[in-house]
Amino acid sequence: MMLGPEAFGGVWKLARRIDDRLAGQEGVLSGQVEMTPAGLLRLAYVETGEFRLGRGPAMQATRRYNWQFTASEVVVTFEDGSAFHKFTPQGCAAGSDHPCGDDYYKVAYDFTRWPNWEAIWTVLGPRKDYTSVSRYIRA
Repeated sequence: MMLGPEAFGGVWKLARRIDDRLAGQEGVLSGQVEMTPAGLLRLAYVETGEFRLGRGPAMQATRRYNWQFTASEVVVTFEDGSAFHKFTPQGCAAGSDHPCGDDYYKVAYDFTRWPNWEAIWTVLGPRKDYTSVSRYIRA
């Protein structure tokens, strides 16, 4: 069963761990995501939280995306509407990859423990080498 916008709408607790192999540090983000209707089959994704890299100071973090649902996938764009990636919201699903300059972002989603779910990003390139695991739990 594919999950639609009604399944994702609302507030989610977010816990993210980042293993930065290039810097030899771990990052942690604790926060929330609010997904609100933003048109037909579309959600605005707003992520806020506190981020800490290694023993550094806590910083406020915010991300905004648009999620557009189609018959078979979710198309994710940046806040300005530029392309980011796509994924199928069911089971374990590899999303489309996202090149960013010389760095390369690869994502996989896991919806097998719905309503809890995960997004796992592996990022490689001359400036980046990390894995980011984000866990979402309904608030």
